[in-house]
Amino acid sequence: MTQTIEPAVSGASGASSAPTYGNFIGGEWQPSVSGATFASLNPADTRDVVGYFQASSAADVAMAVRAAELALPAWRATPAPRRGEVMYAFAALLAQHKERLARAMTREMGKVLSEARGDVQEGIDIAYLMAGEGRRLFGDTTPSELPDKWAMSIREPIGVAGIITPWNFPIAIPCWKLMPALVAGNTVVFKPASDTPHCAALLVELLHQAGFPPGTVNMVTGGGDEVGTALVESPDVPVVSFTGNGHTGRRIAGIAARRLKRLALELGGKNGIVVMDDADLDLAVDGILWSAFGTTGQRCTAASRVIVHEKVADDLLDRLEPRSRALRIGPGLAQDTEVGPLINVRAVEKVAGYVEEGRRDARIVTGGGAPSRLGLEHGHFFEPTIFDGVDPMDRLAQDEIFGPVLSVIRVPGYAEAVTALNQTRYGLSSSIFTRDNNTAFRAMRDFETGIVYVNAGTIGAETHLPFGGRKGSGNGHREAGHAALDTFTEWKSIYVDYSGRLQRAQIDNQPG
Repeated sequence: MTQTIEPAVSGASGASSAPTYGNFIGGEWQPSVSGATFASLNPADTRDVVGYFQASSAADVAMAVRAAELALPAWRATPAPRRGEVMYAFAALLAQHKERLARAMTREMGKVLSEARGDVQEGIDIAYLMAGEGRRLFGDTTPSELPDKWAMSIREPIGVAGIITPWNFPIAIPCWKLMPALVAGNTVVFKPASDTPHCAALLVELLHQAGFPPGTVNMVTGGGDEVGTALVESPDVPVVSFTGNGHTGRRIAGIAARRLKRLALELGGKNGIVVMDDADLDLAVDGILWSAFGTTGQRCTAASRVIVHEKVADDLLDRLEPRSRALRIGPGLAQDTEVGPLINVRAVEKVAGYVEEGRRDARIVTGGGAPSRLGLEHGHFFEPTIFDGVDPMDRLAQDEIFGPVLSVIRVPGYAEAVTALNQTRYGLSSSIFTRDNNTAFRAMRDFETGIVYVNAGTIGAETHLPFGGRKGSGNGHREAGHAALDTFTEWKSIYVDYSGRLQRAQIDNQPG
């Protein structure tokens, strides 16, 4: 479906049939200025080349920003209900192509097919939600303190939005950002992760087919240092939305602060599941397995800590260990696969490094290395791994590993569980398993995270609620829900005085 251009460089040996994709600028697919490309590989079998993509530079970013600037006046002036209608058309196209997009996603980033379908569905859901905002971009009307005077506030678009997204949700997260930006009347320059550029190209092609005018949506592929930095530094991009690791987020924040840009950051988590001594342990095991090892632990909301009451810790592990060991590892497109590959070799090395360090401080319960099964040797696979006896301040319990590694922390009671849960630099998602309503409501109050689940895992956010975290998990802006519009709009207050005379607020309406 995506248009291709002639390869800028020859394909790798044995992979010459893999297509080469261009940047999407001003409504056209085009090569980068340098003509250099990079390959996207299947993480389940790195011999499979998904395609070649433009290794762009600041010059390509400048062209995309210029195209977005030129498209901005007309798109901004388009009535918001009409912008919503175009978005409804896009949502319908996403739904129509859901299976094909999900299979392309599994091939490029590895998550099992059922999860890839959920990823696309999340994009569909947010597209329909934000399309409706085309008729609900509400402001406020309020009484004036003076007679014969009208007071109201309205939302207005900010301008060209820079959208920088990660690889782990290559349809959902771009939609989280693109949909509110576009329905509010902004134009966008989209820089996708270099591990999933094919998913981004398919997404942008559907946006084009849906009827978004040329220049409204632009995509530039390439590295973060070359493309991402240029996008953030551009004086003509007043708002940036970024999802990724904390180190990169802090660097972006420094650049954006110098130009007083609007900036939304979503920077990950070190999420915990608390299991109390009155919990339904079978339900807790289900929630832990899904949260810790779904998407191979490669979610910002993945549970990498279980904080369990010491009275039931052994019982919980007796149930958790065999279920974890039995999880089927393999390519995401295989029907029986439950745990797919990690995204690349760097991820494997990072996870392995944390596991080796963890062996010195805690007891490994299961997993701990690459699976030995024949047929997986060309992929980036790692076994679901559980450590017991982890201290709350160990690196295993503090650092975002972003892989299938779970730390079990034993505590004597609720107060200690709260301390352990909150004692990290992150504050994205948390959950508690308990049968006691009073304990559940205390957890809702006490857990220092942007998302709290009761008797469920730490993953599974729904698009009509705000998504985001506290502390090192972000800078306070929220994605999804109606709150997503706050990132991409400015408030304007308007006063209309029809009294026929000068009225001075705070003066003429007060005695003396």
